[in-house]
Amino acid sequence: MDIAVTTAFSHHTPVEFIAGAAKRIEAAGFAAVWVPEHVLFFPDYRSSYPYSDDGKVPGNPDGVLDPFTALTFVAAHTTTLRLGTGICLVPQRQPVYTAKMVADLDYLSNGRVDFGIGVGWLAEEFDALGLDFTERSARCNEYMAAMKELWGPDPVNFAGETVTINNAQFNPKPLQLPHPPIFVGGESTPALRRVATFANGWYGYGVTPDQVGAKLDLLDEHLASVGRSRSEIKIYICPNRLRVDQDVTAAYAEAGVEQLILPLYGSDLNDLDRRIETLQHAAGMS
Repeated sequence: MDIAVTTAFSHHTPVEFIAGAAKRIEAAGFAAVWVPEHVLFFPDYRSSYPYSDDGKVPGNPDGVLDPFTALTFVAAHTTTLRLGTGICLVPQRQPVYTAKMVADLDYLSNGRVDFGIGVGWLAEEFDALGLDFTERSARCNEYMAAMKELWGPDPVNFAGETVTINNAQFNPKPLQLPHPPIFVGGESTPALRRVATFANGWYGYGVTPDQVGAKLDLLDEHLASVGRSRSEIKIYICPNRLRVDQDVTAAYAEAGVEQLILPLYGSDLNDLDRRIETLQHAAGMS
């Protein structure tokens, strides 16, 4: 089982810290770094964040760097570290531009992108963007279909409910063929159905080792319904707030998890070094 990290860079993060963190994460032997996305935050919101007891995002963040911008910067300071969006909010984004950013990052990083996607939970963000929150699932599915066409051979043609592309040229294409691996984030039945329908992997969040089996059984049902099998799907899990030690790490591996994504934060590079060492020990890397 690979060990990766997830972290967030923002306007509070010194640029030299981001460069130093990228180099340290790679040198420490982590397989990937995953970064989140939100274009807007709100001091007060009605929406309920699904991964905390009080429905609020821990730490009350007021901004994060765009994931593709952040990962392009990370790519320039690393050579082997994989670069994951965890999670890109696909239905909030114009799909041609999103496909372009994914392809450009894959080109510039020499094929290191893992494209984690989701439908989002913050209705206020959709409202501010002039988008219907209730249509996000259908919009996500259509946008992903359009992106796959854009990443394929030219000329590109696509006709959907909200996206039409006629006889277009789109370049560069991603280096990874037929496209960077697509990981669907989410633990709901619709999310797992989306994994089975068009994805290469599942990015589960806050799923404990003893919950993995039931989720994979449900995923297997959806895969069978579309003529696919588990061998086509990679299983990645971020434990979120679960305290991870070597026993927990082993339990995830036994449950079939192929990459464990551990939260990593630091107030400065010295603090980050200490936290990296702690994660390495907890994950049995050292």
